[in-house]
Amino acid sequence: MKRQDEERIAAQLAKAMAMICVRNTMLEGIHSGRVPVTRTGDFSDVFVTDGDGNQIPWTELSRIDDDEMRDLMRQVVNRLYTFQVRFGEPEFRAFVDRWLGAAHHWDEPTLDAGLAKSTAWPG
Repeated sequence: MKRQDEERIAAQLAKAMAMICVRNTMLEGIHSGRVPVTRTGDFSDVFVTDGDGNQIPWTELSRIDDDEMRDLMRQVVNRLYTFQVRFGEPEFRAFVDRWLGAAHHWDEPTLDAGLAKSTAWPG
């Protein structure tokens, strides 16, 4: 197989996995909240007042807590695992193809420079 064909297939798989395994998770619920108005364009003019009356700049605010992050990562890992295990099944491939239609307008992926250079084993 030519390198160009491999890259085209990898791009389609990346889009499908991003849509099915990451976007269509509890991340949608986190994303569905209200977005504050910013006059500066960089949210430096937006503050959140917590239950103790502390004003937290939006740019310093954690918008996902540890439990939500843990739940999100579990869901993403489970979906990525399921995607890989079921990818050879014709009915699952048809499901993936339907979702690819929704991602066809997305930008084409590029290599992540940091990950592409990573060769050291952690630990």
